[in-house]
Amino acid sequence: MDQNRETISDLVKIDGITTTLTLTYAGKLSWNDGGCHRSLTIEKEVLGFSIQGSRIFLKTIVDKSDASCCIGDNKTDPIRKSFVFEPLSESSLQLWSNMIRQKLDSLEGRPKKLLILVNPFGGRKSALKIFAGDVKPLLDDANILFTMKETRHQLHAKEIASTIDLSIYDGIVCVSGDGVLVEVVNGLMEREDWESAMKMPLGVVPAGTGNGMAKSLLDTVGQPCTALCAVLAIIRGHKRSLDVATILQGEARFYSVLMLAWGLVADIDIESERFRWMGSARMDFYALLRIFHLRTYNGHVYFVPAPGYEAFGDKLRRQNVECSGDFCTLGPNNELPIKIQQHGYRQSIVNLQNLKWRKIDGPFVSVWLHNVPWGSEDTMAAPDAKFADGYLDLIIMRTCSKLSLLALMIELNNGNHVKSPDVLYLKVKAFILEPGSQTADPSKEGIIDSDGEVLARGKGTYKCKQKTLMTYDRLQITVDQGLATLFSPI
Repeated sequence: MDQNRETISDLVKIDGITTTLTLTYAGKLSWNDGGCHRSLTIEKEVLGFSIQGSRIFLKTIVDKSDASCCIGDNKTDPIRKSFVFEPLSESSLQLWSNMIRQKLDSLEGRPKKLLILVNPFGGRKSALKIFAGDVKPLLDDANILFTMKETRHQLHAKEIASTIDLSIYDGIVCVSGDGVLVEVVNGLMEREDWESAMKMPLGVVPAGTGNGMAKSLLDTVGQPCTALCAVLAIIRGHKRSLDVATILQGEARFYSVLMLAWGLVADIDIESERFRWMGSARMDFYALLRIFHLRTYNGHVYFVPAPGYEAFGDKLRRQNVECSGDFCTLGPNNELPIKIQQHGYRQSIVNLQNLKWRKIDGPFVSVWLHNVPWGSEDTMAAPDAKFADGYLDLIIMRTCSKLSLLALMIELNNGNHVKSPDVLYLKVKAFILEPGSQTADPSKEGIIDSDGEVLARGKGTYKCKQKTLMTYDRLQITVDQGLATLFSPI
């Protein structure tokens, strides 16, 4: 056997044929197989391995078109494949297994044990099938231990996250749409050890209706929004930070990682539930219905613009700040409450006084805040949104013809809707929504939706008698930069 710092190489049998297998210091395996040169990189293509008798079974993920030869050259759909090597001696077998294990163990961030939360009720009720067909086989190949729990009811994932012993896991994976991820974040934030709990990496495997977070993560590297690509990102262990928004109304609070909507978008998202039997087509169908019977809403929004967006909205006449305890109030008649005690980090009152608040008055067709680019697999709501820039992207429509609105809805799949003169698109650091009634019928109000959950239902709305976390009244949103951690393909 040739062994040095750069490479090790030795004769092995593959399909009964003796050939030379080489492993470089950088983690590249290569060999010749029937006149075809093959190569695999430990980091990108090797999931794990097992030893059966005198043979090493290397578990890999390779491009489908390259499964027979020349691994890793083309970017096509990946598939699972095992390669079998048979070293010619026991000492060689031990050395190869030790070297491959060392290379895998040296890959920073790879999890060893995961908590998997599966929502069997979300989307097309396919999460259990996705777990069995895509998640479990890949984790088994990668020798990653896991505990799987099915969520049994709404807020079950939140209950689990708020009480589970996190010390035994290297990450929490949500096999669902975006709802379970949001519940997990809210559960972690309710813990006494929230600050350390929020460092727990979170993974998302798309198995719901929207899958906006999974789409946003995978689209950053041009990968399709599939369970396989999402699980590979988790196995490889790369991580990125994620902003978390706090929605506050009195003592009620909700932690958001995806979006908040009021007006047209919220109406489509929530009211279309009555057509859930249509599958994902329910959104398109109800969007058309709502556009042809368009509603506008009275109300006001207040915001602190990010640098470069100071020209949006009108300046408030007064910037007075009066503080008592953990709360300050801002503006004429002290009408805008601003909380200065946020997640244990206390902002300076001087900094608060320096915030430059601006205002936009209704009526509004839609008000939409986004934390990541994609709201669903086919809706690029905020093309300039970043995962951890400390800002939310605000998309506002105040007036718009039905024909123009139809054109805008078509552009949602590529983000070009924000280029329309009918759309205001900016970034904000803090935000206050003061929702009002429908302009055509003051006896009816609207719905406030965050991350697919109804925060508040006004008078005359769909299921308006159902209890909600907040009332249909003023609420405020602040952003904590990079508070959460996600498994990411990069």
